Amino acid sequence: MSHGPLSSRPATAPAHQPAPSEPGPAPEAPTTTHPDRDTPVGPDHAPAGPAVRDKPAGPGPGPTSPPDHTPATPAGPGPTTRPDRDRPAGPGPRSTTRPNRDTPAEHGPTAPPGPDAVPRPGPGVVVPRQRGAATRHGHHYVGHPRARAVVKAVALLAATAAGGMLVLRGNEALAGLTAPAGPGSRPSAATAPDAPDPGRVLQIVAHPDDDLYFMNPDLGYSIAAGHPVTTVYLTSGEADGINAAAGKEASAHADKPAYAEARQNGIRAAYAKMATGDRSSAWKRSVVPTKGGGHAEIDVLVARPQINLVWLQLREAGNVYQDVPDSLHGLWDGKVPRLESVLASGSPVRRGFSYTKDQVVQTIVGILERYRPTTIRTQDPSPGRFPDTKRYTDHQDHFYGARFVQLAADLYAEGFKDRPHFAVQNYVGYFNGSLPRALDPGEAKEKLDILDTYAWLDRQNHCGSEAGCGDLKVAEHPSGNGWTQTVNYARGTGTNWLTSDAEHGLWAFKVLDGQVAVWHRSGLIGRWSGPRLLPGTGMDQGVSTVTLKDGRTAAFGTRTSFGDKPADYRREVVYAVQRALGSEEFGPWQSLGTPEASDADWTSDISAPAVSVDGGGALAVYVRDGASTLRGRVQHPDGTWGPWEAHGGSDLHGTPVTGTDGAGRRMVFAATTKSVTGWLQPGPGAPLGPATPTGLPETTLPLTAEGREGGVRIWFRKPGSGNVRTALMTDAEGLKATGLTDLGGLQGFGSVTASGHLLAGRSAGGLLGADVGEGRPWERSPLMFVGAPSSTMTGKNLVSLAVVGLDARLYVTSSADEPDAYLAPWQPVGPRNTTP
Repeated sequence: MSHGPLSSRPATAPAHQPAPSEPGPAPEAPTTTHPDRDTPVGPDHAPAGPAVRDKPAGPGPGPTSPPDHTPATPAGPGPTTRPDRDRPAGPGPRSTTRPNRDTPAEHGPTAPPGPDAVPRPGPGVVVPRQRGAATRHGHHYVGHPRARAVVKAVALLAATAAGGMLVLRGNEALAGLTAPAGPGSRPSAATAPDAPDPGRVLQIVAHPDDDLYFMNPDLGYSIAAGHPVTTVYLTSGEADGINAAAGKEASAHADKPAYAEARQNGIRAAYAKMATGDRSSAWKRSVVPTKGGGHAEIDVLVARPQINLVWLQLREAGNVYQDVPDSLHGLWDGKVPRLESVLASGSPVRRGFSYTKDQVVQTIVGILERYRPTTIRTQDPSPGRFPDTKRYTDHQDHFYGARFVQLAADLYAEGFKDRPHFAVQNYVGYFNGSLPRALDPGEAKEKLDILDTYAWLDRQNHCGSEAGCGDLKVAEHPSGNGWTQTVNYARGTGTNWLTSDAEHGLWAFKVLDGQVAVWHRSGLIGRWSGPRLLPGTGMDQGVSTVTLKDGRTAAFGTRTSFGDKPADYRREVVYAVQRALGSEEFGPWQSLGTPEASDADWTSDISAPAVSVDGGGALAVYVRDGASTLRGRVQHPDGTWGPWEAHGGSDLHGTPVTGTDGAGRRMVFAATTKSVTGWLQPGPGAPLGPATPTGLPETTLPLTAEGREGGVRIWFRKPGSGNVRTALMTDAEGLKATGLTDLGGLQGFGSVTASGHLLAGRSAGGLLGADVGEGRPWERSPLMFVGAPSSTMTGKNLVSLAVVGLDARLYVTSSADEPDAYLAPWQPVGPRNTTP
């Protein structure tokens, strides 16, 4: 990617409002000092004395192992931005009209878009004037005008059922109450008594720059929105101590503390740039004792004290996959009793220390207690191995660091009750370089610009440090192995965690505090309850729901257990079933085990489960295993389960999806690095057929599937664009994709949910983008959220949509399923997320 001028972050951020005057429960600027000396307030500098840089050059596209020392190559700029999607220069909601979409003939005729749209009061939603009936990808809009008015009234009543409609406005989130005045009326704003907590984001990564490479643009979105953000760095990232580009290391002096300081300086510059536009914006640096018995440096951005950096400064492994006892991996496995610190020169922490495994865990627990996050971002604890070499697909510090975070979060949730609920988001690491690009060129450039700042390209000593103001190891290729062009969630990409029942009630299932949280609305206009945490801890992000043959709801997920020995780390598929129709009680979690023989084989790299019921009522669950193939189990009529069966496929990534066609046959789909592979059940009750190429183009991995139009329709994103695409999968003498259509969008990345006429997903800027009808513009809702959105049909004429915000609170809206419908204002469910 070419290196353009440094962009102004606020100018491209999502619908920005002024940052809150107070960061809520975020910690105040720390002032604790080490007892044996004064605490410096600026970036000091001092040298000291001497493995491998923690960011190796990864492979090119394709799932092959990286060579030991291959120079990173700059990635290309990707496809150019379409002329009809130019970004506005200033902040605020952006409305992008979708291109004309010629609907394939088998989907039925499409009505013309009608007259120009006119705005209605509310959060940036565009409502067109009245139009006639239309057809959108096989979904028919029909009905008498009076009936449609009744549907709209019901949509508003459903959205207001919990005691009032709450309108979200930018970062202030809830600014007004609305109430319908009649079936055809538009909502009007009033004062809201309950402005929500914007959420507190805590990121924990292994090395300085893991956040910039693998969590951005989410990191930048949160900073631009004014949310409190704290990033914790487990290791110093000292590598071999040489702060020089490849080819210039021979003439450079190895100094691990100085190189660690240079990386810290680069991180501080990058965060200051994102938060204030000025990389030299001042930081207050201080020392605090940790719960593990050591000391941590905490840096607070003076101009934005909601932005904190925490440096634990442990020794890094210095190698991606080789056995290094003095590392987080070695400490986890018991190969060393303690792991020592490597203090950066210039750090206010002046006295070295070492931690046992338990002390590292307790140190992280103490940080969680201090910052009380509502969203925890961390790396992938089970990234897998390359099939050919069996080497890890990610740095060992990344995923063993994530396991320390996993264990600490479990202990924090169990032992510290006076806290808010929290959600967890895991991120893919090095393997991003082998996957299709998820970001559009504009977002990729913004991400690269921040890496340019971190890499200290201009070599000006803006930080006043002899160690240097950035990481020169990445200066030649700040894009890494294409990492600035993409971002991927390792878990939580499923879009069917919201479901409805026979009484038109709604059920939402998301993981909070390591347990599955359930929210319930009884009937069409009943009141919401929840979140209620189902018994059972260790649950991973990513819950899938299915309606059983008898109408009850079942929830499926994966659960992590740690065991007594390091080798006992295990992830397994589990499920819980509603005890009776309409009951809020669910049975205990039942284990379906795992297709993996041991953690050592593939690092427990199984996907979240995909579940469906075929036309005969048989329930089946599918996962992608660590060997990148499809595995599944089918429930027998007597309730017992068959074994894990191998269904083949290769180069599968992400989480598979499944749906049932009009003949009651199950279809399963999984993304590869080049296309999508499919499986078709010949008939209800029959075994799943063989892996079949679909001929679809490459995707950005997350897929959504739903039975429609006699087949199963799937939705996915176009790489390097963010545009949403769809195709209908049918059994036309074999599994076949028809009518591949580009639906446009607002850039962005990640999963897209689809129900009725509605499409919704994360847009550029991190806000929820939604499309509510054929020929209508995509619009942003002022919501930032964790994981993926979810939607469902409630009856025949109402669509419901839900997200979990960065405050770990459920937000819902609804819309009539007709061409001139609009999304009702968003409603938060339950009290503010302060304590359980």
